[in-house]
Amino acid sequence: MKRIFQKPVLIVAVLAVVVGTSCKKDDNNSKNDEPVQFIFTSDAHYGITRPAFQGKTNVDAHVVNAAMIAKMNTLPDLTLPGDGGLNAGKKISTVDYLFEGGDIANRMEISASVQTAAASWEQFKVDYLQALTVKSKGGQKAQLMLVPGNHDVSNTIGYYAKMSPLTDATSMANIYNMMFNVSSKTASNFSYANDRINYSKDIAGVHFCFIQMWPDSSVRIWMNKDLQNVPSTTPVVIVAHDQPAVVSNHFTNPNGDHSINNTDKFDNVLDEHFKDGTTTSVADNVEQRAFVAFLKQHSNIKAYLHGHAHESKYYVYNGPDNDVALSTVGADSPMKGVVSLADETKLSFHFGVLDPKTMTLTMRECLWNTDPSNPLATIQWGKMVTINLK
Repeated sequence: MKRIFQKPVLIVAVLAVVVGTSCKKDDNNSKNDEPVQFIFTSDAHYGITRPAFQGKTNVDAHVVNAAMIAKMNTLPDLTLPGDGGLNAGKKISTVDYLFEGGDIANRMEISASVQTAAASWEQFKVDYLQALTVKSKGGQKAQLMLVPGNHDVSNTIGYYAKMSPLTDATSMANIYNMMFNVSSKTASNFSYANDRINYSKDIAGVHFCFIQMWPDSSVRIWMNKDLQNVPSTTPVVIVAHDQPAVVSNHFTNPNGDHSINNTDKFDNVLDEHFKDGTTTSVADNVEQRAFVAFLKQHSNIKAYLHGHAHESKYYVYNGPDNDVALSTVGADSPMKGVVSLADETKLSFHFGVLDPKTMTLTMRECLWNTDPSNPLATIQWGKMVTINLK
């Protein structure tokens, strides 16, 4: 394979991804040889409305997310289907974690009359931090593991369409505080150039890397450092906002002064300058090939969980040259689903079971609104996949 040489990113970005790294032990599972169970959802998008939901129109994200959380709270009483996956036919009983894949706050565009990131974060707190009641095997509330999305980042650094206020870093600052267990970051002092949300956690013998946006060259510096202390026999799972086949406009503008502007329309939410061309319409093959090379160097990276695409999907990422196979899970959005926006009976989140004995991961699709006329209707099981992490 031809090796791709990349220009180094800005020094400030390189320093940022190294400082503040964190590896957390599995502190929410009392017996490490037992399967761990978790929820995976993404793209809450507080600040916008759904055209239709449970018989009403123009329904606020706060209402929709609260309804989804209420359904998540019913999981412990449910029995998993006899589908051959992990824990098939067993009562769920406990939920150890909830993974949220970003875009907590929708971008504050004036044209869409979207509320501030600060207001969105307050609503998220009510629904996800207060109303979620599922508990782990140890009896603690399920631990939230958050990564930021491009809307959270754009609210922090600005966007080429008009926003009001021009910036609001509230959701980014609070994600940082929660994940690093500090209280020092605020909307006024959060620095996107330095306060990076990259951290890892060992869960049931698997090393999870929760990263900021997508594994571009800057994030890979952090990941290389983090993975130095991980045995090659330990499976690694990446949790990110962007899908492996990342969109071109998320990279930093390669033109002129590299600014965020309405002519070039690059979002600059990734540090790496776009190398494939000068417009967002060009495929990002150079960047994806660099990520594929990284996957080949770290063959213990076995799975990738993401949001952004707003679609519930189990698939294999093969890279632009079809020379890699990475098991991938994409999450639906309660507000912007590719399928579920038009058909609310397809609204979903994922329920994961991770078995440290067999090193396998079963992901099941939870259809949580199959009867919109009956908010108390039971969750139905949709698609399922079991991923071999060995």
